[in-house]
Amino acid sequence: MSTENFAIVMVFWAAILLFFMSIGGYFMFRKFMKTLPKADGKSKLDWQNYYVDTSRHMWTEDSKGFLELLVSPVPGPFRDIARHSIAARIAQVALEQGAKEVTQQHCIEGYILATPKRDYASLIKFLEKQQIDYAPYKHLMV
Repeated sequence: MSTENFAIVMVFWAAILLFFMSIGGYFMFRKFMKTLPKADGKSKLDWQNYYVDTSRHMWTEDSKGFLELLVSPVPGPFRDIARHSIAARIAQVALEQGAKEVTQQHCIEGYILATPKRDYASLIKFLEKQQIDYAPYKHLMV
């Protein structure tokens, strides 16, 4: 291999490494931003953990199964993180409504609220594919 070809391969390899390190840095920065305390002194992750821990006794087998159905379209490597943040939002909805247990309605509402607006099109497609009635919650998708 000539020196010129070796240099081209090295530049190409450096570009690939820089690309992947940038992607990793982006996700690390997002995680870091979630750990910063808000005005109330707790971070977004602190609140998520609070809601999940506080509502642990409220989850039935049906609601846990429904949560698994809701997180099924999320790619495998991200599914645990998505499950935790969606469960936290569902728990927040249930606790704010003073419910005794997490129901399918809480799951649908929390799932919609936990989904970023940019993903509403795929959310609607998924709900329709699963034949889940989201009509009472269309006002949340504004």
